[in-house]
Amino acid sequence: MTDSRARRSDATRAKILAAARERFAADGYERATIRAIARDAAIDPSMVMRYYGSKEGLFAAASEFDLRLPDLTAVPRDEVGRVLVEHFVGRWESDEVLTALLRAAVTNTAASERMQAIFREQLGPVIAAVAPDPREAGARAALVASQILGMALTRYVLGFGPAVEMDRQELTRWLTPTVQRYLTAG
Repeated sequence: MTDSRARRSDATRAKILAAARERFAADGYERATIRAIARDAAIDPSMVMRYYGSKEGLFAAASEFDLRLPDLTAVPRDEVGRVLVEHFVGRWESDEVLTALLRAAVTNTAASERMQAIFREQLGPVIAAVAPDPREAGARAALVASQILGMALTRYVLGFGPAVEMDRQELTRWLTPTVQRYLTAG
């Protein structure tokens, strides 16, 4: 493949992914269609299928992202819960892809598996590094995820009034003690 063809191919993939992220965020996995994504990207639907093979393949590619988790080993032990909560609240408020993935994960097996993999692969090692017993990292990560994902679901997906009305500081103040306990309680 020539350099110009490779650049066009990369540009086409980027357009498809950008359109897919927006469409999945706006419509959720179930309602988003290959046709709508192709229309948004101003390309033929066959090109989406050529590059990604299926809606599931496209969703997996569009939901690839790095949680950019902080290095909690550099944080004082009694502050790790607050730092992690602040990080996640910031991510939820700035990343529609994460919200779209959560929305889709509730009803779609592929999206659920993707969300599980992201949290297992990225959150697990961060928690293992600060847990009193690294063998408990999986259980601790599941408990932290229950708080983080539970709040994200009620605040950003379901729009429960009291959860939506809290400002970031109040939300952090409520979540921090529980997350701190899950991370460091012996």
